[in-house]
Amino acid sequence: MANKPNLKIKDLHVAIDEKEILKGVNLEINGGEIHAIMGPNGTGKSTLASALMGHPRYEVSKGEALLDQADLLDMDVDERARAGLFLAMQYPSEVSGVTNSDFLRSAINAKRDEGNEISLMKFIREMDKKMELLEMDEKFATRYLNEGFSGGEKKRNEILQLMMLNPRIAILDEIDSGLDIDALKVVAAGVNAMRGDEFGALIITHYQRLLNYIKPDFVHVFMQGRIVKSGGPELAERLEAEGYDWVKEELGIEDETVGQQG
Repeated sequence: MANKPNLKIKDLHVAIDEKEILKGVNLEINGGEIHAIMGPNGTGKSTLASALMGHPRYEVSKGEALLDQADLLDMDVDERARAGLFLAMQYPSEVSGVTNSDFLRSAINAKRDEGNEISLMKFIREMDKKMELLEMDEKFATRYLNEGFSGGEKKRNEILQLMMLNPRIAILDEIDSGLDIDALKVVAAGVNAMRGDEFGALIITHYQRLLNYIKPDFVHVFMQGRIVKSGGPELAERLEAEGYDWVKEELGIEDETVGQQG
């Protein structure tokens, strides 16, 4: 069996437009673990996701991020994806002229060695099976990537990509935003189908309701550009019931933000 995946983030500092947003993030995610990050708007959560995936606007000024002991920050975006990192985006882009199926098959083959490309029949079987689980109409396979999709359809499509690409570590940035309860259950079922020793995930969310369906092993509170408190699922339940004021009071935090949305 392959080694369990491991993402280790140590003292990570990240700036955008010369303004420091992340101010010393420490976090380790192993295969078999689901971590959830919660926090008010403007505390740096989405900045963490973008920086780990290699968004060019985000400048790492200090710290390290290792994926399976390899220097993630030294890789280009496509190299990070090939190494097994995946980001489900809060606002997925629309790509005209490229069908869902062509995009996914190309992405799968980009992770494989030349001469070991996935066969068309195997790809179709896998995609049909995953789309059925996500309750997606088969027509989505031939539609252009996210073009004309509703918010909920885009989120299901992100989870379809997750399931087809089978990454080692996934970052799921607010995959629950804009979803009604039925769509939320479907998206959660897709993530839960991935759980196992060879998969780890970081879920960024504002709401306990997602965590009712995807049970996290660890919950972290994000404020002032870093993790300020960690616990188990009960921490998310308390945040849902009481908000963040008790955390701020306990830690002596007056302004939890870093002046950026995310």
